[in-house]
Amino acid sequence: MTPRERILTILAGNQPDQVPWFGDLDYWASALIARQEKPEGFKESADYIQWHRELGVGFYLQGFFPFKTVLDLEEQIWHEGNRRYRKLVTPRGTLRECWEYLPRSYAEAPVEHLVKSEKDLAALRYAYEHTSWEADYDYAWRRREQIGEEGILLCYLPKSPFMQLVALEAGIAAVTFTELDAPEEFAETLAVMKNAFDRAARISIESPAEALMIPENLSAEMIGTRYFETYMRAYQEEWIREIANAGKYSFIHMDGTLRGLLKKEASTGVTVIEAMTPEPVGDLAVGVWGETAGNSRTILWGGIPGSFFTPHVSDEEYVRHVREVLQVMRREPRYVLGVADQVPPDAREERVRGVKDLVDRYGQYGM
Repeated sequence: MTPRERILTILAGNQPDQVPWFGDLDYWASALIARQEKPEGFKESADYIQWHRELGVGFYLQGFFPFKTVLDLEEQIWHEGNRRYRKLVTPRGTLRECWEYLPRSYAEAPVEHLVKSEKDLAALRYAYEHTSWEADYDYAWRRREQIGEEGILLCYLPKSPFMQLVALEAGIAAVTFTELDAPEEFAETLAVMKNAFDRAARISIESPAEALMIPENLSAEMIGTRYFETYMRAYQEEWIREIANAGKYSFIHMDGTLRGLLKKEASTGVTVIEAMTPEPVGDLAVGVWGETAGNSRTILWGGIPGSFFTPHVSDEEYVRHVREVLQVMRREPRYVLGVADQVPPDAREERVRGVKDLVDRYGQYGM
């Protein structure tokens, strides 16, 4: 079977010839480009898919929202050294954020969030009330043709409004205090955001994507039961249903701790929980993922922490870990072997290439 045949078979609830192996190489590729080891434009080219073929890694598009954001308000963006600033000017106040690029890690992180307290909520509501979206499918169509038998085309919906605040626009500390200090205004703000996100989500569902992800970036110790049930479940379940009604597969990105939230997330009816991190990096061994998730038919995707592709883990430990994960995953067609969360910048190519050899040897069902 090809990687595409394997993943479509398991997504349909059937058993392929062996455990599918699909990895997110985007972060690694970004570092290779920054180090001039790969050319500019590499990730958008057909060569990127060929690279996956050569490495024996199934492909699913990461990080692509098939829509453009259109703001009907003043937006200012500027750079100061490694820092990127963004300012939104509204009649209800000015919002500013700053993200700093870290050269050693080839990534950026927020040093100033757009929303600092409940005082910023009115301006944020105004911003989303004056945000619209336009379909942007050209890249998705081009990528779908490039993929061939190497995988599937996956695109993103927006995050749930709550996770948009937690992960990007406010941070968990500001969200916690704002919800406690101004609960009614907080709920009103989430409702305004949802109205905007619903329009973008519909554009995503109507895109050429075969699978659609709500990129929540969940971690159980940060979200917890109350936040999930109060602010996230309804949004996820609504759009998981709409994705299914469109004949497509739904994904949730859960790349942190699992205990306490995995069963609830699986109960939404989502097709796949992706980027799952096992012990010793995460808090649940792969062997208990299935029973923890419950009787749901949700596919559990992940298993290899990114650090296992680096020199920080020995060759022996890397092989032992992948073999033990495959011993669990080959018991039933409910799993996809994947990276938790991404192959990192200091990955060793032979480690990435070696996963396919291990799957070919130890990934057949019923061994």
